[in-house]
Amino acid sequence: MTQTIGNPLSWSVGAVRDAGKHIESVAEEVSTAHAEPAPSIRRIETEDIRIALRKGFEDFAACRSDVAFLCLLYPVIGITLGWLAFRGNLLPLLFPVVSGFALVGPVAGVGLYELSRRREQGLETSWGDAFKVAGSPSFGAILLLAGMLGLLFVVWILAANGIYAATLGPEAPDSLRSFASDVFTTGRGWAMIVAGCAVGFLFAALVLATSVVSFPILLDHHVGLPVAVVTSIRVAAASPRTIALWGLIVAVALAVGSLPVFLGLIVVLPVLGHATWHLYRRAVVWPKR
Repeated sequence: MTQTIGNPLSWSVGAVRDAGKHIESVAEEVSTAHAEPAPSIRRIETEDIRIALRKGFEDFAACRSDVAFLCLLYPVIGITLGWLAFRGNLLPLLFPVVSGFALVGPVAGVGLYELSRRREQGLETSWGDAFKVAGSPSFGAILLLAGMLGLLFVVWILAANGIYAATLGPEAPDSLRSFASDVFTTGRGWAMIVAGCAVGFLFAALVLATSVVSFPILLDHHVGLPVAVVTSIRVAAASPRTIALWGLIVAVALAVGSLPVFLGLIVVLPVLGHATWHLYRRAVVWPKR
């Protein structure tokens, strides 16, 4: 039977009501030891990434119009932030904001994981199904983890601003041309590049290790946040080179997708999101029930 999601108002009210119920149980999701045992970890290789990306493309092709609609918001956000940076003379923060997409990317993919999960089970999928994550038993933990990544993004922006102030600042640049000249033709500019890349790498490594599979785990099983995060770290520790390669692929793809005024993210984000779900399936093995 075909399912519908009703009119937008009634659906929104229902989603908010369900979310409220789960927000009340955040403390339980974080601290309670659930009945499900911890999963085992499978070492993954480059071939697993290739397979995950192929399946990610297949999911994107099957739900193309739905996921494009869902991910349209991110180019809009990117364009708006870029416009504010230029208009508000905040050019030094433009690159940190763009690169910071990688820090909150796992949050952007939660709805896409749900679509991949439903397709994996042979269920009908539509864009409305992406919002059914609000009905997940671990939704409180998902919200908390999303908030933690959002906080890391804010800390990264503050760190990037501090690096600029200590090298080329604290005054704002007069123009894009003068800023680019200062960055690439002065010792202080290269010091900012090196320091920014080093600090940014630390932020990216932290997010990658703690969230590479934690969101799919919370969506797929009723476990606490510590179990999901620790399992994600175990996956990264078991296959450090493969996970590092995956992180590099994500970073390059997001950078390329951001170049044509962020419109490439309409394709890049859903493919990476779906592929992340399939990478999780290849890296984490749950005991048979």
